[in-house]
Amino acid sequence: MAAAIDVERAGYRLSFEDIDAAAAHAFLTRAYWCEGIPLATVERAIRHSLCVALHAQGRGQVGFARVVTDRTTFAYLCDVYVLEDHRGRGLADWMVQSLLAHPDLQGLRRFMLFTRDAHPLYARHGFQPLATPDRGMEVVRPGIYLTAPPPATDA
Repeated sequence: MAAAIDVERAGYRLSFEDIDAAAAHAFLTRAYWCEGIPLATVERAIRHSLCVALHAQGRGQVGFARVVTDRTTFAYLCDVYVLEDHRGRGLADWMVQSLLAHPDLQGLRRFMLFTRDAHPLYARHGFQPLATPDRGMEVVRPGIYLTAPPPATDA
């Protein structure tokens, strides 16, 4: 993959390379979808995913989004957030749009996500409810990070 360049806009910068795992962890550990997630798990997830970070001038990383993908047929968008003080400026839209435009995510057969409350954000980018939800299955382990030891790390 060709290295994605950083893009700047109105005091913010998006980067596919300058990812602060500790900053992402600080938010994700309190997020409803992964409460209590260990830092080692976030670091491992970042290593194995296509990520984008949102940086505010002089404030560090204030947003993040991650795509789990084989970069050929399938992608799963997750862990999207913008810190509360920076919301309402179209920054999550900018991150999602930038991920969807990434060269490694073109021509995919399926791009999925799950959300409790951000349906309008993702609908603006073409996401729709599952066409055939009866075909989908899942294993869900809510609260797993609050009860289980972190998985072994890989180097």
